[in-house]
Amino acid sequence: MTDSSLPWTVVVPVKGTVDSKSRLHPDIADGDRMRLAEAFTLDALAALAAARRVASIIVVTDPTTPLAAELGSRGVLIVSDPGLGLNGAIAEGLRAVGETRPLAVLLGDLPSLTPEAVDDALSAAEAHPLAVVPDADGAGTTLLTATTAAPPVPRFGAGSAAAHAAAGHRILALPADSPIRRDVDTAADLDAAVALGVGAHTHAALAALSPRRASGPSPRR
Repeated sequence: MTDSSLPWTVVVPVKGTVDSKSRLHPDIADGDRMRLAEAFTLDALAALAAARRVASIIVVTDPTTPLAAELGSRGVLIVSDPGLGLNGAIAEGLRAVGETRPLAVLLGDLPSLTPEAVDDALSAAEAHPLAVVPDADGAGTTLLTATTAAPPVPRFGAGSAAAHAAAGHRILALPADSPIRRDVDTAADLDAAVALGVGAHTHAALAALSPRRASGPSPRR
C-alpha cells in the first residue's frame, strides 16, 4: 500500500468443506473439488496481499482446517465461520471489522485475480459510500464495498448484483473481462478463467487433476 491509497480491509468468506464448488464438474471427486476451491482462494488472496490499496485481510472459515492454519501463518486474521451460510459468514466477518473503513467483501473463487484488478476496483469504489462489482455474467456479485459509516449489506445468492444495487450499492462499471469479475462456479467458468490466466496455485491444482486441463496456458504468476 502506498501513502496515496486508502487502507482497505477486505473480508473473504471461504467455505472450506467437501461440498465446495459442487457445480464445478460432476466427474471431479469431492476432495479434488475442495483442493481446486482452496487453490482459487490462495490465488485470490495472493492478489489481495500484493495489491497496493489493501492493508489487511480477514478470512472467515473453519479455523480447524489446514488452509486456515496456513493463512494464519501468513498473517491473515482468521474468523470462525458460524455455519449460517455465505451471508452469515460475511456478517461474522463484518462484525470482526467493526467500524473500520473503507472495507470490502471479496469472494474467494477468483483464480484469475491480479493485484492490478484489485487496485482498479477499489480505486473506483472510493468514490461511493457503497458499491458492488457484478460477476462476468452481470447477475452475481464478486466485490462489495463501503467507504463510510454505513455498512455493506450482504445479499449474496441468486440475482445478488441487483439485490445489492437495490440496497444502495452503486454498480461499478468495470470491464466484463476484468479478473475481479471472473468467478468460478461451473466448468465453463473455469475454462473462461484459464483462458484469462490463472494463478500458480490453480494451475498446479489443475495439472494434478487432469492432463487435459494441464495442457492449458501456463500460470500467470
